[in-house]
Parts: sequence; C-alpha cells; structure tokens
Amino acid sequence: MKAVIIGTTTLAIAAGLGFYTWNTSRSAVPCGDTAVAGAAIGGPFELVSETGATVTDTDVITKPTLVYFGYTFCPDVCPLDSARNAAAAYLLADQGHDIGTIFISIDPERDTAQIVGDYTDNFHEDMIGLTGTAAQVDAASKAYRTYYRKQEGDPEYYLVDHSTQTYLMFPETGFATFFKREHTPEQIAQTTACFIDRIG
Repeated sequence: MKAVIIGTTTLAIAAGLGFYTWNTSRSAVPCGDTAVAGAAIGGPFELVSETGATVTDTDVITKPTLVYFGYTFCPDVCPLDSARNAAAAYLLADQGHDIGTIFISIDPERDTAQIVGDYTDNFHEDMIGLTGTAAQVDAASKAYRTYYRKQEGDPEYYLVDHSTQTYLMFPETGFATFFKREHTPEQIAQTTACFIDRIG
C-alpha cells in the first residue's frame, strides 16, 4: 500500500493555507510542535453516516474531535492510525476529557455506510464512520486539504494513495492542529488536552 505520507501535503498546509503560530496571548507555551491557529482547513461538508443518515460537519463535530481520512480496504496504514486515534481518545477519557473520533472514507465505491460502521466499531465504540457519494467525499477532502488517488489495476481489489494527517477540530473554532503518523497516542492526548484547556 502506498499511503502518501509525503512532504508536499505538509508543505501545502504550511505554505498555501496560512500556517500560523498559536496566538501567544493565549499561552506562553505552544500546544505541541504542529500547533497552529486560523489555517484554512476544514469547513462545511455533507456526508452519509454509518446509520445511512445524511449528516453535516455540525452534526458530527460537537466536541473536540480527531478527524481522519482513509478507507476500509487499506491494508496497513489506516488500521494503525485508526487504532492510535482511538487509543488517544481512551487516554483522554481517563483524564476526564470527552473527545470524538471520525473516520471519513475516501473510497465511496466500496465503503458503504454499513461497511464503514463495522470498520469503526473495531476501534472505538463511539468512532463515527462517514462515507457518501464521490462528489460529497471529494468536497470534504478538499475542505480538509487532503490528497487521495485511486490506483489503476484490479477494479475490485484496488488500493488508494492518500495523505494520512489526523486533524483536531473544535465545534466553535474549527481547526486547531494536525498530527502526523509518527505521533503516538500519548502525544496526541497531551496536545489535545492542552488545546482543550485553552479553548475550553
């Protein structure tokens, strides 16, 4: 599997989207090395939940939420990242912080609402799985500045190249920061708790 974990995606976030250091008036210590504020990441989307209902971003991002784009047929990267995000959510719960986790499929051809729901249930009982039409998924991906591309070849067992950032979103203020693959559950939990303490 060739999940795209390349510098160009990070550069796009940094250079093209307004990469800002967190406002020092809020705190003298930043919340992690990828802490940003005000970047044009995230925004309105309309997708289909694992129950089959059409939902918007405001329906599912009702608290601090980790948002990840992947697909259920992904052989290695997506399961590892989803398990890590779930582990971070459990760590935060132990600290008294209630956060959400969302998995957005970038493979709407195969990932039905039921398939996405079964997939997310493997990682966290409250993880929300989202899919949709090709147009809906593409719009959500563009809003979050993610990359994905279906590989040529087998029409049934194809793979999808994709970026692998996990985004921390807040319902009122939007994008807070993103996490790369090398971030551990403990690091994600620590940074997320820092933002929760700041933003409230």
